[in-house]
Amino acid sequence: MSDSVTVYDLVVIGGTAAGLSVAIQAQSAGLGLVRIVVDETEAAFPELVAERSLDVGYGEPVRSIDHVGDHLLITTAKQTYRARAGVVATRPAPITMEPNVPVAADAPSDRVHVNAVPAQAAGQDVLVVGYTDHAVEFTAALTHDGAQVVLAAGGMNAERLSPAGDGMLRRLERERRATILYRSVPDQIGSVDGYPMAFFDDRRTPDLQFDHVVFAAGRTTATAADVGLTDAAAATGKVWFFGESAEVDTAALPTAPGWDLWRQVAMALFPDRAPAEPPSTGARRRGHETALEELRAEHYNATITAFEPSHSDLWVLRVQPDSGTVSHKPGQYASLGLGYWEDRIDDAEDPDLANKWEKLVRRSYSISSRMTDEHGYLTDDTSGPDLEFYIVLVPPTPDNVPGLTPRLALKRPGDRIYLGPKVAGRYTTAAVTDPASTLVFLSTGTGEAPHNAMVVEMLSKGHHGPIVSAVTVRQWQDLGYLEKHRELASRYPNYHYLPLPTREADVPKRYIQDALRDGTLDAMGDGLDPERTHVFLCGNPAMIGIPEEVDGETVWPESTGVVQLLVERGFTIDRRNQRGNIHFEEYW
Repeated sequence: MSDSVTVYDLVVIGGTAAGLSVAIQAQSAGLGLVRIVVDETEAAFPELVAERSLDVGYGEPVRSIDHVGDHLLITTAKQTYRARAGVVATRPAPITMEPNVPVAADAPSDRVHVNAVPAQAAGQDVLVVGYTDHAVEFTAALTHDGAQVVLAAGGMNAERLSPAGDGMLRRLERERRATILYRSVPDQIGSVDGYPMAFFDDRRTPDLQFDHVVFAAGRTTATAADVGLTDAAAATGKVWFFGESAEVDTAALPTAPGWDLWRQVAMALFPDRAPAEPPSTGARRRGHETALEELRAEHYNATITAFEPSHSDLWVLRVQPDSGTVSHKPGQYASLGLGYWEDRIDDAEDPDLANKWEKLVRRSYSISSRMTDEHGYLTDDTSGPDLEFYIVLVPPTPDNVPGLTPRLALKRPGDRIYLGPKVAGRYTTAAVTDPASTLVFLSTGTGEAPHNAMVVEMLSKGHHGPIVSAVTVRQWQDLGYLEKHRELASRYPNYHYLPLPTREADVPKRYIQDALRDGTLDAMGDGLDPERTHVFLCGNPAMIGIPEEVDGETVWPESTGVVQLLVERGFTIDRRNQRGNIHFEEYW
């Protein structure tokens, strides 16, 4: 080993998300020489290292930190660095912890990992459980290795993450590289056929089977002994630690959480480089807070009271207006809006953004329903204080750049939003007058939102004829209300729910048209007799299949929809000028 003649402004020990954050922020603040030293051959997020041209020394575990004169002497396995300051952003190794979720005795030990990832991850389905930077690091590493990853991150928020961790989490979502369950943590890890099964006890997340489960440790802090910090070096105050606490004997060392680490280091050691204010979540993500708050105050008139992601691209949210009524009929819709000034979760650019930056983007959404309350009773959401919506993230395409849902994806409870002043729509159960009639609700994806409210309305009124609700989605995880429907079906003999996931290996691929053709819906609805049946359709226009009138002739869509199949059986389309028993709401 030989002493380096270079004096670094800052040496960061550890390539964790917190370590990368400090290095990036220090460089952005104008520090000229910043070096990261890591034990391993990679830092947490290799793409950040490349994109930011970070100076990293790999395979350099730190042996000691001492000082001479005004400089720290940081000795690694390869060389000794002179530095004006040092930040310890490592985690103690090995990190010992018990899984924070009960693991069944028969769960395969070679497939349940604590603070480690499987040796072979490519093509594997992996569940990561954790809510800090460490969980994001594991998730990024696994996706980089080709795994399909679900991160169960119940309790995660930006204040628990460093800027690099927060940015990487949003990148993983934006690039569809991982599914993030922000509110869900499994109750137990069991075993089915030799593979881990994650059991979730909430209505948002079905029980899921994985090839591997990884538990990520929560907040952990290295100590002076981990890096060989001498008392003399500690006394200089030039060595800071990432975490909540660290000690040399009885003298506490300076520490800070990852999200605020650079600011506190800079205030203490580089005051001319320190940011003026703490980097709040909003400031980190949006910037220009004063101007943005003025725009929000001017345009927004409601608050998001609940935001429950089923997964990264699917959410149930509730919105409460500042004033006015939210009284409505089941099946109706309301409009939501956010400013074009809000950040997007994707990298798409809104057309003509410069000219509409201070305007709102609005869209109408059918009002959904909680269906049952915490005690299991049917809810009456038609006159409550807020409205529930069931929304899917719409990805950009070459022909369409959606404005609202990519912005809504970044919102959370307490955030402000625009709620239209009027609840409207004629897609209701007004035509249902016979409590013994058969009611059939058919939908695709979030098109079941109005049906949730309609089903509750009919059951609350004592409708005793068969009620059937069927919905097609891609995967089980796309059924945000699955458990609610199952609960209703178990309690009401006349209610039947038919979920039809089309991209699950263990479920035959069927669409609603197939269930109509093969008699499945007839069996559930006691025969679909047009004389005593109402059918409600909401969702993909291709599933519905409304015909056009051309020169007095009915022209059906090229692909056969439900309406054509029903008309062939004697049903009639409900139109403004001609009442019928096929009611529809095209969802886009």
